Amino acid sequence: MNYRLLHCADLHLDSPLRGLSAAADAPADLLRTASRRAFENLIDLAIAEAVAVVLIAGDIFDGDWKDWHTGQFFVRGLARLAQAGIHVVAISGNHDAASEISRKLESAWPKQARLLDHRKPQTVDFPALDLSIHGRSFATRAVLDNIAKDYPRPVPGHLNIGLLHTALEGREGHEPYAPCTLQQLRDFGYDYWALGHVHGRAELSRDPWIVFPGNLQARHINEAGEKGATLMTVEDRRIVAVEHRVLDVVRWLRLSVDVSGCVDLDAVEAVWLESVRDAARAAGDRFIAARASFVGASPAHAALLSDPIGNQDRLRNVALTALPPGALWLERIELATTPPGGAAIADPEAAPLLHLLGDLGGEAQLAALAAWSTELLNKAPGLREALPADHPAVALAAGALPAALLDQARALLRARLAGG
Repeated sequence: MNYRLLHCADLHLDSPLRGLSAAADAPADLLRTASRRAFENLIDLAIAEAVAVVLIAGDIFDGDWKDWHTGQFFVRGLARLAQAGIHVVAISGNHDAASEISRKLESAWPKQARLLDHRKPQTVDFPALDLSIHGRSFATRAVLDNIAKDYPRPVPGHLNIGLLHTALEGREGHEPYAPCTLQQLRDFGYDYWALGHVHGRAELSRDPWIVFPGNLQARHINEAGEKGATLMTVEDRRIVAVEHRVLDVVRWLRLSVDVSGCVDLDAVEAVWLESVRDAARAAGDRFIAARASFVGASPAHAALLSDPIGNQDRLRNVALTALPPGALWLERIELATTPPGGAAIADPEAAPLLHLLGDLGGEAQLAALAAWSTELLNKAPGLREALPADHPAVALAAGALPAALLDQARALLRARLAGG
């Protein structure tokens, strides 16, 4: 029996855009609907490849959402798959753990779709395919027990797949839910572990296959890179091919632009222009949301830092005019260059100014900065809530002086002193 399976996880449909509302130029509508369009791409792929079963390893939704349109959109997608004769087996994860609203929605799922129970592991058998899928949903947001140890033993004569939402032994940036070890999964006897929770794709083992497909669509800069799902080809109860299929519609990117060989701003622009065009070619026809960092020991350092805001605007305009309208949003531009070979400050008597910045960590100075920042935030109602928690203004208002902010101030002062 030959067929195909499609493994996805972490759809996070209609995930809220925390922090982006503070950016006036952010394409909020496009970013907000990206998760839906990526899910539609998943359905199109499943139908085009005549997939037998779609496996969803948790976090279909993002929290206990209030808008029923989110759930209705998902159910319509399930109906499209059912009409094509495609089954769905899913589990809930920490973001969509068992809740009243989820239970009500499940009653609208087509009969070809199954959400596995959260009270104990379950097995769904497909006798015609010699296939058994085992899994368990999260009962609560924080599942800290090793639930994989209670999964059913492999069904003899079948291809056995485990659906599990887990951080394994711990993954950076992810809560340590449903902990277990890689060796435990290897020894279990399943042919494939379809994991979810970790948003970066990872093939952790090939015998047996243990795979995080990554999330379907990146939601912010910390999820940079291509996103999608994993397509499996099965022949005679053996997985003979595992392929990553790209499905995202918005490509988040971190662009590191080395301008160490640039003698002036015109040369910086030329390097930057090529970087933007390279990124666009790599992303295909996808919208790009990017954070750019200009790095390197560059002769253009003093010129860049002499007017950081003006130069950031200049570089932003260069990028936007290089691509078709509406193809790019620059979330941030960071100027992180250094002087070439430790360029000397033109006026030695001005150098002590740099030491003054070191005194800003004192209690009195921090209190003054906190009061100043709080006053600024209070002038715009709702601004504090809209800004990300790591924004310098929010940190300052809480009485903390971010080291990166102080480093930027030193770099700016040094650049201006070096330039005379």
